[in-house]
This record gives sequence, structure tokens and C-alpha cells, in this order.
Amino acid sequence: MFTPVRSRIRTAALALSAMTALALGATATTGAAAAPAAAKQGPTSVAYVEVNNNSMLNVGKYTLTNGGANVFDIAVIFAANINYDAGTKAGTLYFNPNVQSVLDNAATQIRPLQQKGIKVVLSVLGNHQGSGFANFPSQQTASTFAKQLSDTVTKYGLDGIDFDDEYADYGNNGTGQPNAGSFVYLVSALRADMPDKIISLYNIGPAASRLSYGGVDVSSKFDYAWNPYYGTWQVPGIALPKSKLSPAAVEIGGTSQSTAAALAARTVSEGYGVYLTYNLDGADRSADVSAFTRQLYGSDAHYTP
Repeated sequence: MFTPVRSRIRTAALALSAMTALALGATATTGAAAAPAAAKQGPTSVAYVEVNNNSMLNVGKYTLTNGGANVFDIAVIFAANINYDAGTKAGTLYFNPNVQSVLDNAATQIRPLQQKGIKVVLSVLGNHQGSGFANFPSQQTASTFAKQLSDTVTKYGLDGIDFDDEYADYGNNGTGQPNAGSFVYLVSALRADMPDKIISLYNIGPAASRLSYGGVDVSSKFDYAWNPYYGTWQVPGIALPKSKLSPAAVEIGGTSQSTAAALAARTVSEGYGVYLTYNLDGADRSADVSAFTRQLYGSDAHYTP
């Protein structure tokens, strides 16, 4: 049985408000226009970075030997949390100190990637407190959380939000179990708040199986969805075109190079448009990365420290 291979190393600290005042000035928006990235043909490559341990800048250190294009197209900040708010009895957005540091230092941690043409997305997941995307008690509470997310994207100049419905521990703190409408309300409100930004789905948990309610199906409101089980092939169960799906998922340094290469080759041969990677760290992983870039793009990967 495969399980998602994610180490959730959380830093113990007093809760930081997701909406902490920030004097970013002009850097609160994307700032300088991104330089045109070298052209490449092939699937969109995604890199999750555990920012408790590693720098987001690692994503920009890999280019294709042939042509110099970025290996990775989307960098995911892993991860913010949905915490329980005893006052509102609903979920609220929380950043641990490491995530907060990345956001506060967007000028040096996020903008350099965007200026290379790499999109930067914030992942959000549960925090063992009973709140999750699937148990908002009302449409209003779901919309309020969606507004927190979209305000964060605007404030820090991000390119979107990734939903990961793990570790919610539904029922803790007297919270409700997953209901049919919660995630539909949340995704609908978020898409209305940020019509031109990325919304992606880490295809796991109760939310991922509750995409339709009251005659509304939010599948088409997602830009991407991916398999959450590293080292495996599993087509996400969501009605999106192949170009928006990643059935392949690999942990860099944890999935063998032969498996990563085989999954990449299958991605191309079966016509899927996304390739998901997790846990890019600060080491030179060019051998691991090249294992899949040869199949996806016909080129080795080059690492620049």
C-alpha cells in the first residue's frame, strides 16, 4: 500500500496571523515583468519545496542542457495550514514561521523565480485541529476562507493556491465531519475572487471526492490536479483534460531514477501534460532530475549552484 511520502516537520511557535501586516511596498505585487523563459516543449513540471527545510530558490537552479529552458514551470511553497478558529468555529489561514519568512521575503524568495518565468503557488493543508476544506459549516464561512486565500495571493504577489486535504483530523475541537457542499463553496468562491490565478488539487482526502453539489461541479475551476502517491502512476479522478493532469508523482531523491524515467516516458506516451515532483532540496539533484527531463524534454538537466 502506498502512502504520501511527505515529512511534515512543523516549527513550534506561537500562531502567526495569516494577515500579519507587511511592509513590502511595491514588492507586494509581482513587480518587474518576468523575463521570457527559453522555450521548451513538453509537459508542465511542478516542484514542491518543504520550506521548513529548503529554499524556494532551488527551483530556479535547474535548466535544460539543450536550450537553457527552466526545468520547472511551477514552484509550490509547502505549506501553509488551515487551523481551527474557536471564535468563528471555522477554518482560518495560518503560516508557520518558515512559510511566513518566505512570504515576508518575497522580494528575494519568490520574485527571482517569477522573473525567470516560474509560477509560485502556495499549498494549504490541514493541521490536526479539525478544520479542513471539506467541513465548513456554511457557504459564508467557506467564502470567508476563500477571501483569506485570495488576499494572500494578492498581498504577496503569488500565482495561485494548491489544495491538499491531509491532516485535518476532522472532528477534533468539536468540528463537523466532511459535508457535501463545503469544498464546492470554497472553490467556487476562490475562483470568483481570483479568476486568472492557478488553483490546483493534490488529489487526496475527503475534499477531492466532493467536487459536485447542488448542481455545481467545480472540476473545471481547477487548473491542475495531480497524483499524491510518490513513485506511482494514478490518474486523478477529476474531469479535466489530460493536459491538466499528472498521473505521475515522484519524490526527488526518494523515487529511483529508473522509476522517475519510466513515469516520465509514460506521461509523454499517454499524452498527459503535467509531471509532479516533491521535496526538491538544496543538493545537486541533476542526476535525479535528468532521469525525467530526458524523457519529458529530450535533454539532461543542468544545476547552477
